[in-house]
This record gives sequence, structure tokens and C-alpha cells, in this order.
Amino acid sequence: MRTYQVTLKKRVLKTLEEIDEPYFSSIKNAIYGLATNPRPPGYKKLKGRDGYRIRVANYRIIYDILEEVLLVEVIEMGHSKDIYD
Repeated sequence: MRTYQVTLKKRVLKTLEEIDEPYFSSIKNAIYGLATNPRPPGYKKLKGRDGYRIRVANYRIIYDILEEVLLVEVIEMGHSKDIYD
């Protein structure tokens, strides 16, 4: 089984720091889960921009998959009402 390295942009870390439980743990687990399965059930390929997204409650995690180097880069994360601006 292939394991991907997961990296987070600084702005994603900053957003994560502002999220309270129980969402924080759910989001963190979902992000770590991308290391073993970058295309989990419910993921979607984005239209109009590169990347994929997964949902955790009312939050969206947007990321790129770089297959050639086994890397998942989380590029954006936030509440669904804010993320698509």
C-alpha cells in the first residue's frame, strides 16, 4: 500500500487553529486519512480549478494530489460559506 506525504499550507494551519472541538479532531483525522487514501468516499474533483475536495461537517478541505511524488498538499480549508469565494 502506498502512503502519501501530507503537507498543509500556512493559511490552512492558521484556519485550523481557530476551529473548536468536535470539528477540529474530525478535520484533523480527515486530513491525516488522505495519507493512506487521497480519494476517500465522497471526495470530488473540483470544476473550474485544480484539486479535489472533501467535506467534514460544514467544512471543506481542498487539496492537490501529486501522484509522481506521492504528495497530498492541502491548499485551502474553511467553512463551506467562506471557502468558494
